[in-house]
Amino acid sequence: MSSGNFLVRLISSIWRGLDGVRKVLHLLLLVLLFTVVFGALSGAPPIMPQKAALFIQPLGPLVEQLDGDPYDRALAELLGDAPPQTLVQDLVDALAFAKTDDRISAVHLELSALGGGGLNKLSRVGAAIEDFKESGKPVVASADYFSQSGYYLAAYADELYMHPEGIVFLEGYGGYRSYYKEAIDKLRIDWNIFRVGTHKSYVEPFTRMNMSPEDRESRTRLVDQFWTMYQDDVELARGLAKGTIDEFSQNLVAHAVASGGDLAVAAHQAGLVDGLLGRSELRDVLKEYAGEDSDDSSQYASVHSIDYLRNMRMLHGDDVENENVAVVMAVGDILNGSQPSGSIGADSTAALLRQALTDDSVKAVVIRVDSPGGSVFASEVISNEIQALRNAGKPVIASMGSVAASGGYWISMAADTIIASPATVTGSIGVFGMFPTYQRTLEAVGIATDGVGTTPWAGQLRPDREMSDTVKELYQLAINDAYDDFISEVANRRTLEKADVDAVAQGQVWTGTEALAYGLVDELGTFEDAVRTAAESAGLEEGRYGQVLIEIGLSPTEQMVLDFLALSKSIGFDLSKLAREPGVLENFANNMQRLLTGISRFNDPKGIYSHCLCEMD
Repeated sequence: MSSGNFLVRLISSIWRGLDGVRKVLHLLLLVLLFTVVFGALSGAPPIMPQKAALFIQPLGPLVEQLDGDPYDRALAELLGDAPPQTLVQDLVDALAFAKTDDRISAVHLELSALGGGGLNKLSRVGAAIEDFKESGKPVVASADYFSQSGYYLAAYADELYMHPEGIVFLEGYGGYRSYYKEAIDKLRIDWNIFRVGTHKSYVEPFTRMNMSPEDRESRTRLVDQFWTMYQDDVELARGLAKGTIDEFSQNLVAHAVASGGDLAVAAHQAGLVDGLLGRSELRDVLKEYAGEDSDDSSQYASVHSIDYLRNMRMLHGDDVENENVAVVMAVGDILNGSQPSGSIGADSTAALLRQALTDDSVKAVVIRVDSPGGSVFASEVISNEIQALRNAGKPVIASMGSVAASGGYWISMAADTIIASPATVTGSIGVFGMFPTYQRTLEAVGIATDGVGTTPWAGQLRPDREMSDTVKELYQLAINDAYDDFISEVANRRTLEKADVDAVAQGQVWTGTEALAYGLVDELGTFEDAVRTAAESAGLEEGRYGQVLIEIGLSPTEQMVLDFLALSKSIGFDLSKLAREPGVLENFANNMQRLLTGISRFNDPKGIYSHCLCEMD
């Protein structure tokens, strides 16, 4: 053995040893770093003022569940790039904590940025405001401009103020959509439509240039009922004479003329607001209830509901006991496979239900449905998992949100009990399928398709070939069978005659009140009523059970990254520097993708859907 080789091996051994020490030191450094991070984040909650107003400022629409993958959304929020949305449950919880918190002397609802929300969601927050007011603490509502949704919540306040340049705009309810038949004809596309249901209107934009009489009748009936509900709730909460809201809305021009064109004065004269205050005047009002901010005497003492809720949840911990009612959210379109939050995936939602099935602490389940439907196959997969829970002796209560129609009703009817609100849109029991082909478009530019096959079905489901009459017949038979399965299942689960179900099916949509009368739901109530019913069905004692939300969560690695970025932000690092501004072409592409998403994301393996375009604006 040469001395040279020995020296090389010696140096290599020393180097490997040093490299190993380096890796160990790096590992220890990372452990220390994350220990500091988690220590900083899991330490004592931030100091709360001893007297302050709870500042609630909903941003964007009210939702049951935030859209998107949890990690992507959390990262976008840290970078200041998340689309605004406000969880209904966050508002309800913040008001519940504040009711008994001696440090909270008042609530300030700032409603300028509220982007809407179904009447069902609004009424739930309104009820939480009413419950808070039992504490005797004042609620002050304000806005630069009151949308219809914002004014609904403001009506529950003790004092209601608007900026002198503002407006209360109550547009009522309506349902409008675009129709494409002439465009489709000009593009020489054959949009093959298959459906069952005289009122199943989802496909109409592709077959007509206007609303069908059946759809017009259904939508008129719905919007009239919602407008009546809205008026009744607001006038009762605000103490207005019956008819005040409709009169102001119908005669807005006359009110504007009478006030010299000043729409803010018109709202004040009609009694819709208590006063017209600028920002500084509003702060003076709130100082009377909350005092001055200790750091800035020009401001009133306040704590933002986001910070307050984080603080209170940290102090009180999770509402989990040895016996629990689990809540599974079913929000958005129903699609096959695994889907992010804000959509209902056959596989992802089924996995959440199986988690409730295998968790011994879960004794009952509430599935909160806020969905217009989608894939029939995916709906049936989810229904099977609900049935598995029931077979295991775990009661399932379906709690309907703003919309639980078509596929949303399909998964709801699998539960032991269905609870809707009067303002729930439900029903729409019908089925359809669509298969566009564009062979005539290709022929116009000199492209043809030809080939051979061993059966009549070979090459038939190609968008560049005309559908044969045989395939159309087969497709319609499948649609008919799916509809028959739907109404048969409703009749079986609801203990109704099949003919009676068919009479209220046919794609017709109903309010929760109408659905109760037709036997499609068991009772009217709130989400909280559904939780209580689930507990009672499982024999759980009041006050002796917990409530656990089962949802798609973050992996440990994702949580570490987010915690580290949150700490970086808290010590002053500008995370917005990490965000890249999209270019003009990227913005255009993103907008086009959003426009096409509605249909392109539908992925039922048989191409059969139960979906309702029944949201009311």
